[in-house]
Amino acid sequence: MSIQTENTLSVNQGRFELHRFPQRPRELLRAWDAADEYLLDYLADQGLPEREQSVLIINDTFGALAVALSAYKPTALSDSYLSQLATRCNLDVNKLPEERVKLVNSLENLEGMYDLVLLKAPKTLALLEDELIRLRPHVTPATKIILAGMIKTLSPSVWTLLERLLGATQTSLARKKARLIYVSTELASRDTENSYPIYYRLENTGYLICNHANVFSREKLDIGTRFFLQHLPSKPGAKDIIDLGCGNGLVGLVAAERNPLATLHFVDESYMAVASAHENFNRAFGQERIATFSVGDGLSDFASNSADLILCNPPFHQQNTIGDQIAISMFKQSRRVLRKNGELWVIGNRHLKYQQPLARLFGRCSVVGGNSKFEILKTNC
Repeated sequence: MSIQTENTLSVNQGRFELHRFPQRPRELLRAWDAADEYLLDYLADQGLPEREQSVLIINDTFGALAVALSAYKPTALSDSYLSQLATRCNLDVNKLPEERVKLVNSLENLEGMYDLVLLKAPKTLALLEDELIRLRPHVTPATKIILAGMIKTLSPSVWTLLERLLGATQTSLARKKARLIYVSTELASRDTENSYPIYYRLENTGYLICNHANVFSREKLDIGTRFFLQHLPSKPGAKDIIDLGCGNGLVGLVAAERNPLATLHFVDESYMAVASAHENFNRAFGQERIATFSVGDGLSDFASNSADLILCNPPFHQQNTIGDQIAISMFKQSRRVLRKNGELWVIGNRHLKYQQPLARLFGRCSVVGGNSKFEILKTNC
C-alpha cells in the first residue's frame, strides 16, 4: 500500500521525491494522484514490468510513473513540455540518470514494439483518440495495456474509444476514487483512420485553420478568443509581439494583420498547439512575415526587455486540476520580458479575477473590454 508525505511518494518500487511544474512556493498539490498509486501498486502485485519488457508510458503528468519505473528504461510520451521538464527534474532530484527515460513528444514517431503500455487518461478524448491510433502499430495481441484515471475523468466515451481502437476492456474495482482499465488488443478489425488534425474556415476570413488533437476548441472559434480578437490592438511602434499560450495561434495571426511591421512570437507548452500555430501562420503569410515558434515553459527562454506587446489567454487548469498557478507564472514572466512601456493584454473569465494579481505585479491594471462572461485587461511596465 502507498504511503506519502507532502512531496514523497512511497510505493513498492521505492521512495521518490516529486515536484509539480511550474514550481511555486508553498505548493499544496501533489505531483501524483491516486490513479498513479493504484497503477504502481497493481504492477508490483503482478510482478510487472518484467526485466526485459519494453515499456511505454503515456500522459505521465509530472513524471511519477517514469521515475518510479525508471529501472526498466521506459519511453514516456507526452504532449506537454512541462511534463517532460518535470520528469527530467524529478529524475535529477532522486539522483536517477536522465537517460533511463526516453522522452518523446506527441508528434514524434514511436519506435519498435511495446510489451507493456501504461496510459493516464488525458483531459480530452480527442487526444486519447489520437494517441491510441498512433499506438496501434506498436503493440501486438500479447501487449499488456492499462489505462489509469480518476473516476471523475473517466467518461463512458473512454471505454468506447478503447474498445473501438484496441479491443475489449475489463475494469478494476474503485480505490481512492481511481480505477484501472485493462485493455486487450484485437487489432485486425479495428478502425485506424486518424481524423486529426482538424481544419475549419475562420469566420469572416479566408483563413483555413489547423487544429491538432490537443488544441482547445478544435472544430470552431471559441467565444473567448472571438471576443479577444475583436479588441486586439494596433501598436505602430511594436517590434516584437508574443502570443503567450498561443494554442492554434489565432490571436497572434490577427495581431500580425493589425501590426504589419512587427515580428510575431508564438509560445505554448503543448507540442500540438505550436505545430498548429506554425501551420496556420505559414499558410496565412507564407514567407512574407517573420515569426518564431517555441515549445516551452512560458517565457522562461525569452530575454528580458525583449517584447513590446504580449497577448495572453492563460489556461486555468493543468490537466484536470483547476488553478491559477500557470497564469500567475505567465504574468510574472511577462513583467520581466516586456520592454519599457510595453503592454500585457490578458483575457479571462470574470470569475478568475486576474485584475488583482496583475495590479499587484505591475502596479496598475485597466479594463479594455468585457461582457457577461469575459474580461480583457491591460497593464504595462
